[in-house]
Amino acid sequence: MADRVVPGPVENSASIREAVCVNTRKIFDSCRDKDCVDDLRVYPTVSSQSYIENALSIRPKRAELLYVDVSVEPVGFNRGYFTVDCTYFYRVTGETFPGGQTCTGLCVFDKRVMLFGSIASVKSYSSDSALPLSTVDELPIAVVNSVDPICLHCKICDSECLLPTELEQRSIPAAITAAFDESLVLTDTARRWFATIGQFSIIRLERDTQLLIPAYDYCLPDKECPGTITEDDPCTLFSRIRFPVEEFFPPDSICDCEDYRSMK
Repeated sequence: MADRVVPGPVENSASIREAVCVNTRKIFDSCRDKDCVDDLRVYPTVSSQSYIENALSIRPKRAELLYVDVSVEPVGFNRGYFTVDCTYFYRVTGETFPGGQTCTGLCVFDKRVMLFGSIASVKSYSSDSALPLSTVDELPIAVVNSVDPICLHCKICDSECLLPTELEQRSIPAAITAAFDESLVLTDTARRWFATIGQFSIIRLERDTQLLIPAYDYCLPDKECPGTITEDDPCTLFSRIRFPVEEFFPPDSICDCEDYRSMK
């Protein structure tokens, strides 16, 4: 009897048992990007704004991606292509000088890409659908994969130094403002906080489709469920832990960091 195939790399196709038709999302087009966005307006909290008013400068500490709002629209002059509009919402944290006060605020970044999403005019019905029973799947589904950004630089500017385009006020969804402990200052102020953000993203367009794929077997776990820790006494459990030799001796060398946050 041939060895059972488990999830993971497969050396050959001799163990394929059958061709299976599955309904899944197929990726029609995708792109990756490395955006470095200069001087994004940061909308601070009320207490943070008071610190900014009395600070000479502000240094970046961290940035967190809160949400990405995604919308898809067809391109009129190029059938099968769509624009994907992404609005990134960040929580940015900085530290003022002098004083060393921690400031928190909201940063917004808009991005647009054009991808191929194919065409479809099929009406879909299912037994678990509520009224209306059918929708025409004209638009593909846009998916954005992003990691938390890198806050590269922060600065404070007086209102006299700003361009008219920098004075634009944004409409912020209530769910985003609720992520902050205090209210955000969205109006014009004498001094404003700006940040430079580095963002890695992958954007793709998908559609539901039926694909014929090779099947090896049903996926049955090889690992048995472990029992509760009360089955063994604490010393027996401790004896199974590997001795942490590396914790007692400093390493002779440090390998290059592969974290995307590391800077050379």
